[in-house]
Amino acid sequence: MSKLSLSMAEKIIDAALAKGAEIGLKPLTVAVLDAGGHLVALKRQDGSSILRPQIASGKAYGALAVGAGSRWLNANAETRPHFVQALNGAAGGGIIPVPGGVLIRDGEGGEIIGAVGITGDTSDNDEAAAVAGIAAIGKTADCG
Repeated sequence: MSKLSLSMAEKIIDAALAKGAEIGLKPLTVAVLDAGGHLVALKRQDGSSILRPQIASGKAYGALAVGAGSRWLNANAETRPHFVQALNGAAGGGIIPVPGGVLIRDGEGGEIIGAVGITGDTSDNDEAAAVAGIAAIGKTADCG
């Protein structure tokens, strides 16, 4: 059984922020949660707005809640809004159902060991930075 360590979370964050800088993204906030939904690490770049930590965490938490990347939640918010609304109610309003929440798997189709949530740019760009961060630790990204 693989665990997500603080060192791994820090590498994910640093690689995600480096990807953001490389492709010219707006200031990002990156949250890394373990498989139980607990915050392991969070970094907010200068210029990020005040709710970005909650948004990043909510994207990651939503992915963990359903076992699929938050892109899946976004699709369901469009096709089954009643389901996503009820799910978010059950989660105390802590789920942000837009792309940018990516599961961290230990190998292709393997065990979920955590999730990354990123916010600050477009949802697609947030997700791309999360995937780059996960790749930096040699794990598999699951966008949903």
